Amino acid sequence: MVTAVIFDMDGLMFDTERLARDAWRRAMADYGYALPDHVFLRGVGRTLPETCAVFVEALGAGLPIDDVAEAKERYMREMLRSGPPFKPGLSTLLHGLAELALALAVASSTARTEVERRLVQVSVRHYFTAIVGGDEVATGKPSPDLFLLAAERLGVLPESCVVLEDSGPGVVAATAAGMTAVLVPDLVEPSPEVHALAAAVVPSLAEVEAVIRGC
Repeated sequence: MVTAVIFDMDGLMFDTERLARDAWRRAMADYGYALPDHVFLRGVGRTLPETCAVFVEALGAGLPIDDVAEAKERYMREMLRSGPPFKPGLSTLLHGLAELALALAVASSTARTEVERRLVQVSVRHYFTAIVGGDEVATGKPSPDLFLLAAERLGVLPESCVVLEDSGPGVVAATAAGMTAVLVPDLVEPSPEVHALAAAVVPSLAEVEAVIRGC
């Protein structure tokens, strides 16, 4: 029986992965580097330190990654000044899940303070009983740590949780946590392996409530 739903944030709730790609590209260009799309996509769904490690591995040890990351965060703040844009169906889904009396959490690779800030900024923080940020666990996705901590904070068993994700690492992490994963792809089309792990793959959040009701 489903008692809780755990949301990823970037690319799932908010249409921010494209903004992040633009911010990273601008920051890289400031220091004379180009960021190929296939390199950016390898960092999707991961914590900032893990993403930085991916970029250094791909672009070379000479990349001034700390300076680039600082510039990227500055560009993101500028782009999100008026709040992150909702993905289609988010408002309706949150309202519907609240009516079902399910416990809700956000477990994001983004730092917790930034997760809290964005949720408050667009007036959806009140829907969520628990928040977990990528800076609160030792290992990010595809490790299950984020989701297990979310379940612990909600006071529910992992097997009673449905995780909503947009990325492969997130689906792998949810499965490793013993949870049911529902995939709503964003920038990256799921591999056959990820597709097989997910209990359902749907085109938008508008289809998620029906999937949860059927779990």
